[in-house]
Amino acid sequence: MLGLGFQRPRRSPWELLRSAAVSFFLALLSHFALAMVPRLFPSLSLLSMLPISALVLVATIFLGKCWRRLLGIPASAPAFVLFNILFLWGVYIAVIRGAIPSILDAILNAECALLLFGFYKIFSSDPGMVGHDSSCSTESEQKGFSEFNLQYEKSPLFSRVRYCNICKTSIRGFDHHCPAFGNCIGQKNRRLFIGLLAGFVITEASYTMCSTHFITKSLNTQKIRLESIISGNLVISTTLFSILQVLWQVVFLVWHIYCICLNIRTEEWINWRKYPEFQLIIQPQPGSPAPETRFTNPYDKGFIGNIKDFFKPKD
Repeated sequence: MLGLGFQRPRRSPWELLRSAAVSFFLALLSHFALAMVPRLFPSLSLLSMLPISALVLVATIFLGKCWRRLLGIPASAPAFVLFNILFLWGVYIAVIRGAIPSILDAILNAECALLLFGFYKIFSSDPGMVGHDSSCSTESEQKGFSEFNLQYEKSPLFSRVRYCNICKTSIRGFDHHCPAFGNCIGQKNRRLFIGLLAGFVITEASYTMCSTHFITKSLNTQKIRLESIISGNLVISTTLFSILQVLWQVVFLVWHIYCICLNIRTEEWINWRKYPEFQLIIQPQPGSPAPETRFTNPYDKGFIGNIKDFFKPKD
């Protein structure tokens, strides 16, 4: 297999700056909209605010997407994720930190720093790109996933190579393209992806714990001033944001752990009918109109074998 360094399409500094600025604005808009929930519904409990916050967040993202398309202004999903991390960390340092014990404070700050480091690593990592000449690249774009992958079926060096239509390249062990991290998830960075996803869940759960501690302490001391009301709304809104993030990220993490236990990729699970190795042809019984195609996983090595395969170093 011909390995190449992972390269992204080059964009001008102006395009990068504009995308970052739009993402920054959308992140601020999302948190401003969420901060209106405790402002408009101060009598509701945190649990009661959760579905309202979910609707507000979805509506804000949808309106931001429509606005970008109308004006033709691009945004960057990784930059949006980065600004959200920095916003939560900033609220913690500016508002919450003083009410948190020093040990928990050190843990949360370390988690945020590690999260940013992991985010950079996966953004810049090689997911397992397979090098091929330009004629193969053109052919793969014309034929798509299924036909392009047929030429690699009999070669162990190109086992489970899939073509990503977004990155316009072939990835060994391709799981999916992750817009939030701005990269494909493949053989070489799948473990980093799982670790980073777990890191997001742990960090946001820690932030929720610290922020609820701050809210409880503030209610007990009954400090009601204009600045404390504004900061309190930010703390509550970022807590709601963190809870919403944890809810879907836990489901996403469980799904990927399930795939690891079965030794299957997300792309293969969704589009298994495109790949002949996952198709088990059942010959028709007398009177049946046609053969039946069922799913089979040729890569399943049993639970222990699949776990070992996941942790095995990848070349």
